[in-house]
Amino acid sequence: MINVQRLESRAVNDETFVLNRVGAFDQATLGQIYDAYYERIYHYIYHRLGDASLAEDMAGEVFLRMLESIRGERAWHSSLTGWLYRIAHNLVIDHYRRRGRRDETGLDERLVADERTGVPKVSLENLMTQQQLKAALHYLTDEQQEVVILKFVEDLSNNEIADIMGKTEGAVKALQHRALTTLRRVLEGSL
Repeated sequence: MINVQRLESRAVNDETFVLNRVGAFDQATLGQIYDAYYERIYHYIYHRLGDASLAEDMAGEVFLRMLESIRGERAWHSSLTGWLYRIAHNLVIDHYRRRGRRDETGLDERLVADERTGVPKVSLENLMTQQQLKAALHYLTDEQQEVVILKFVEDLSNNEIADIMGKTEGAVKALQHRALTTLRRVLEGSL
């Protein structure tokens, strides 16, 4: 049985070991990486795009690109987590470049009733708050949105965010501060 927590622990403690196993295309290690990171990458992409099926497709693409990079001997150097989020970040940016920044609002899949109880998975009040926050995020720059999602949704450290975005930790802190200031003003109605 594959121990995902052990892989995550090992990835944190010994990136070189995991990199060597992946470089040798060890199926068990590749499977552990997929199991350990797929949901996190999916949620990150979903929060950036708001489309569940597109997020599923793109999360799968992240792992295909990971394999292509490894095959081309262009794997990560410092952080597996940061590298995977960086691939996801680049896919999201490419998506917006291809499609433009149209605001596509679809049916929130959490409004679909639970099959057993018939009750929606999210209360309307909670959804309204989420919709207000989502609308407020549009007032932020792309980089500010990225920082807010990585920090508060994905729960990454400023150091990890800096690595993903190719910025210094100080720049990430500044982006976070400006984003939170803007969000507060928007939600209070003073913008």
